[in-house]
Amino acid sequence: MRARSHPGDTSVAGLRLAVVNWRDPWHPAAGGAERYAWQVARGLAGRGAHVRYLTCRAPGRHRRERVEDVELVRLGGRFTVYPLVLLWMLARRRSFDAVVDCQNGIPFFTPWVLPRRVPVLCVIHHVHDAQFSVYFRSWRAWLAWLGRALEGPVSRWTYRRHAYVVVSPSTLRAVRERLAWTGPVYVVPNGNPREHRSFPVAPGCGGTELVCVTRLVPHKRLDLLLDLASRIAESRPGLRVHVVGDGPERPALTAEIARRGLGGTVIVHGYVAEDAKAALVARADLHLSTSEGEGWGLSVIEAAALGVPTVARDVDGLRDAVRDGVTGWLAGPHERTDEAVERALKELDDPSRRKEVAEACRAWAAEFAWSRTTDRMAALLAAAVRRGSSSTKDDRAHVVHRYGDEHPRVVEGPVRDELVALPYRTLRPATPSERLLGRPADPAASRERPGRS
Repeated sequence: MRARSHPGDTSVAGLRLAVVNWRDPWHPAAGGAERYAWQVARGLAGRGAHVRYLTCRAPGRHRRERVEDVELVRLGGRFTVYPLVLLWMLARRRSFDAVVDCQNGIPFFTPWVLPRRVPVLCVIHHVHDAQFSVYFRSWRAWLAWLGRALEGPVSRWTYRRHAYVVVSPSTLRAVRERLAWTGPVYVVPNGNPREHRSFPVAPGCGGTELVCVTRLVPHKRLDLLLDLASRIAESRPGLRVHVVGDGPERPALTAEIARRGLGGTVIVHGYVAEDAKAALVARADLHLSTSEGEGWGLSVIEAAALGVPTVARDVDGLRDAVRDGVTGWLAGPHERTDEAVERALKELDDPSRRKEVAEACRAWAAEFAWSRTTDRMAALLAAAVRRGSSSTKDDRAHVVHRYGDEHPRVVEGPVRDELVALPYRTLRPATPSERLLGRPADPAASRERPGRS
């Protein structure tokens, strides 16, 4: 039995937790959402929680297995996983202290089958409303309508007593503006995929090298990548654009490369081992993203950790992951991506500027770690279990400082609600940057500001 905890305790040891996600990280179509869910699950298990990871079953995978102290339960396929997970949880509805319900366009609606006092955190990486129309066209347009209804009004009603967790300020704005969500939202960002790891850098071709690490799916707008390659190749002979990743759009992409005569310029590598991917990124002048929108941009932080800046469109998620003019460049609303790339390459032609950007990239990537992601999720879960709810009346993040404590903290939701009831002093609302990073920008200056109760 779990020992009795006290307000402010962030320990999840002994808690019975479920992490529910569409896929696991070994699924052939796994992406950033799966990496996030798995890192949270294994991190919580590593802190002593009893964690079950509920997901769909890819061909060849075991229905049950234990990996890194996480019990994996695989049920159903692409769509049948949703009702099967709910039925499985209904039969065990009193076996969980809290649930992390990950939404990949459609959440699992776990509050339908759980006791009311079991807190749920619904994790949203990005809003999918526009993507439903991209994936479901023609006679399947009714599926796009259904997806938007489930993501919007049905989710609003289902999670009304609970809370959303988002990975970036962009997603926070999107759930407010596009999903009309009025309940509490907390920010728990991604970690750094390259933390504590180094990779060899393979020699390049001697010319300009660009790399794009992405899933090959429609909303990544790979047609824009080919447009970009065609234009830049005219001014930079010997250009190579490496596309790393796989997905359903690969056959169409390779056919279009051949049709445009870009076979010697754009190289599609498909899925490659981690060392090979890192080597391709590390030797590149720039990392590229032509996506229409992300929740965050794990590949951006991966590249930054290797000292490689990113050029991306100024869209949700990417405008958070790329610090414009510092760790990369964002194409303005009336600027083509290739124009932004040319602008970036001209700056990087200056060795001192290239060194400055590389150092800024590494410093930015170092701000993120999966251990910090898990710490923040664990704190929310522990406080939510004690209070019997993940909700709050004030979902802003605040910088708080306990008397006699050395460092202020950035807290939100049930964690903040507990701390302000103790001999803590709420100094001020956190800035968006402080909320993302989870720490005060200047702790010394923060302690000198007038407190507010």
